[in-house]
Amino acid sequence: MSGTVVLRSVRPYGEGDPVDVVVSGGVIDAIGADVTVPEGAEIVDGAGGVLLPGFVDLHTHVREPGREDTETIETGSAAAALGGYTAVFAMANTSPVADSVVVTDHVWRRGQEVGLVDVHPVGAVTVGLQGKALAEMATMNAGVGAVRMFSDDGHCVADPLLMRRALEYAAGLGVLIAQHAEEPRLTEGAVAHEGPTAARLGLTGWPRSAEESIVARDAILARDARSRVHICHASTAGTVELLDWAKKQGIAITAEVTPHHLFLDDSRLETYDAVNKVNPPLREASDVQALRAALASGVVDCVATDHAPHAEQDKCCEFSQARPGMLGLETALSVIVTTMVETGLLDWRGVARVMSERPAEIVGLTDQGRPIAVGEPANLTIVDPDVRWTVVPRDLASLSANTPYESLELPAKVTATLLRGRITSRDGVAAAPSGGMN
Repeated sequence: MSGTVVLRSVRPYGEGDPVDVVVSGGVIDAIGADVTVPEGAEIVDGAGGVLLPGFVDLHTHVREPGREDTETIETGSAAAALGGYTAVFAMANTSPVADSVVVTDHVWRRGQEVGLVDVHPVGAVTVGLQGKALAEMATMNAGVGAVRMFSDDGHCVADPLLMRRALEYAAGLGVLIAQHAEEPRLTEGAVAHEGPTAARLGLTGWPRSAEESIVARDAILARDARSRVHICHASTAGTVELLDWAKKQGIAITAEVTPHHLFLDDSRLETYDAVNKVNPPLREASDVQALRAALASGVVDCVATDHAPHAEQDKCCEFSQARPGMLGLETALSVIVTTMVETGLLDWRGVARVMSERPAEIVGLTDQGRPIAVGEPANLTIVDPDVRWTVVPRDLASLSANTPYESLELPAKVTATLLRGRITSRDGVAAAPSGGMN
């Protein structure tokens, strides 16, 4: 926690006339047009911008430990703070895999040392992500990192018996299983969405059914286990239909969608540029429209970036050999404004719901996604809704440059982010690491 900060001329949720917000001791102390500014307070000029609760990302790859040449917890935290995030969940496919309390506690402690964003470790469901034996979820949950979500992301827990056991175990612990929905026998050798574009380009097709069959299966397994299941990076219209069906049955299923699956479709593959290779693949325009509608209606619960940094040599190669994944933390808000706000599907309260409130609820973060009100934690972000900016990869905080939005002009920009009252980014510059536990 830091000293007193005054956010001048901000509009909570983009509504009403600008007000000032006083933050002291890590919480919101006062809101109003005529608040008393404490002596010595640090002033942040919001310039009439939109004030939102800090964003929560349920799906981030920070690559530490093991691939610090592509991203570290420090650089990933900086990217997150610049993107308006105050909490991110770091996926388990590191090296070594986050399948033990040693690794998950390291990730949590390192995130707290950096101090720009709360980096919550995601534990592996299975040992080594190999899909053969359950990892020690209870031990990771009991550790300093207090792991509350488990996923083999990058790999599907394909064995239905093992997935059922994981869900039963998770129910007893009160934690969440997040599934990378991909039936591996249907995607062997696949690199692009199965459809006319892949056929024309000579790329091996990835059918929608590979995702949808696992979503359907796991919904039923969660029902029988009386457990919760979360679907990572939903990408098809059929998945939307299955989620709608499952929720209407009372099944405890939630889902996320990435910004890139809301914005891009498989027509991007025409150039064979591997920056557009992602898992699951970019789908057809009809899937994009279905995902947008589902996010607006709540059938899909939230936005998650699937921020996936890669080294240049892992992307600048033959399409079939390239690693899947895209950067996402610094561009997420702008893409959501493009696809959901400018289209009239969401207002700023809706943005707060899908980027902050709902993801915090899904994983039970009681200090994130809170209302903008006196006494609430000061995890906040200020957005300039009127600015337009051009994406330049070398200007991003990530160590990697694999953004599909290079040279694209996007709307809206985060101008400041606060984590428990500490300014973690301001005017496009991330704060220095705090050097200690928050």
